[in-house]
Amino acid sequence: MSSLYTRSKEYTRSRKAQSDSPPSSPSPIAKTLRLHGARSSWCFRLEAATNPTTSDSSYSDRASSRPSAYTRRENRLAALSSRAEEESNRDYKKLYESALSENQKLKSKLQEAQLELADIKSKLEKAAQQKQEKTSDRSSMLEMEKREKRALERKLSEMEEEMKVGNNLFTLFILVLMLHVVFWDCHPGVGW
Repeated sequence: MSSLYTRSKEYTRSRKAQSDSPPSSPSPIAKTLRLHGARSSWCFRLEAATNPTTSDSSYSDRASSRPSAYTRRENRLAALSSRAEEESNRDYKKLYESALSENQKLKSKLQEAQLELADIKSKLEKAAQQKQEKTSDRSSMLEMEKREKRALERKLSEMEEEMKVGNNLFTLFILVLMLHVVFWDCHPGVGW
């Protein structure tokens, strides 16, 4: 335990020494080596924690076990991604089915609305036609009434003229009769 403690203490000291130094940008090769070293130490720690006999095995055994760990990890990730893809496909399928059913409902509602609209249009056209017929009937009735009224007014004016002429004739006839009476009174022996 004490050896582990001293190692970790040394590790923190070296970390402090590195952090105290001014930052500099490492070269791309140094970055790659550092990254590779971090991966291999991480894999080694992972293997040591999961398999206690790894410390006894040789370096080649550890190197050959690394790809299998990577392969297992890749297989797990592939399985997870395939599951996620299947779930998303199922979700898309469900969404497609729900959208399709919603589309069918909307189509049926649209057809009902179109039928109702056609029915209302036909009723409106019938009402407009009836109104026009009534209007044309009314206008023709009004026209006939106007003609009849004019005809009656003409007939009345003609009758008034005839009455005036008749009155004049009657008056003339009366005058003629009176003249005859006066003449006969004045000339009793003369005949008609």
